[in-house]
Amino acid sequence: MDLGTVIKNIRKDRQQTQNELAANCDITQTYLSQIEGNKKEPNLSVLKKISACLDVPLPVLFFLSLNEQDIDPNKREAFKLLNLPLKNLVGDVFGL
Repeated sequence: MDLGTVIKNIRKDRQQTQNELAANCDITQTYLSQIEGNKKEPNLSVLKKISACLDVPLPVLFFLSLNEQDIDPNKREAFKLLNLPLKNLVGDVFGL
């Protein structure tokens, strides 16, 4: 799961700086940087604030952060087939 990179990419797509997003989420810029660098795993309440500030539902953040290693080996072929089209669709719906 690559949640930090997804948050970073959406933040940049929304043309927000780390300082702006961090201030809107009531966290420090340093903490946000650690989250985006996948060095810290935020708790659920922080993730909810981040998703609200980015205007992206939390389940969408989780979905976009999935990678092949997160998927049951028996379901990876289906994941490979569906991953990109579904992520593109979700991106279109949420303006990502």
